[in-house]
Amino acid sequence: MAVVVLGDAALVTVPTARMADRATTALRDLGTQELADPDRLHDRLHDRLRINEVLGPAHLLFLTPSRFRPVPSVAERVPGDDPLLLALLDRCGPGDADESALADITSSARVLRRDGQIAAAAGHELWPRGTAHLSILTDPRHRRRGLALDVASAAVADALSQGLLCQWRGRTLASRRVAQTLGFQETGFQLSLRLSES
Repeated sequence: MAVVVLGDAALVTVPTARMADRATTALRDLGTQELADPDRLHDRLHDRLRINEVLGPAHLLFLTPSRFRPVPSVAERVPGDDPLLLALLDRCGPGDADESALADITSSARVLRRDGQIAAAAGHELWPRGTAHLSILTDPRHRRRGLALDVASAAVADALSQGLLCQWRGRTLASRRVAQTLGFQETGFQLSLRLSES
């Protein structure tokens, strides 16, 4: 089950028609903000559907091009399948690598190197309707040094130059701060749940 809220609108998707009927009945009168609360969803769904895993909520931020506040960047461009980029994913571990979604980018990557290795990288995956879903990852040994802001600014500039709508998904405060520094505005959230029928 996926819940996406943008402003006052919510979209809830489930994998089967039977689950859709059960979820509709259970969630009918919940407000959009209540849909972001896993405990509230559990209370409503526990008689009808079992929640096996929760991912999120993650905040969704979007960028209006006129609000973009780029920072000076020295990030270079490398292909998305560059071996040193793949090594960064390995060094960061599966949790951070999966959260960043950097392995899914369809653009080239913008990177900064330290000691011959890629220390930070950013790029985007092209989604439907011209949306660039941004992905940023920094080696844990190089965090809190402004590298994410540098590579993200370069990647956002690349996406905007292609006329794309930039979307940022951030669960951590640090991630959202980078996005907000670049001019992104928080407009909603996303929550994913793995369900099974009770």
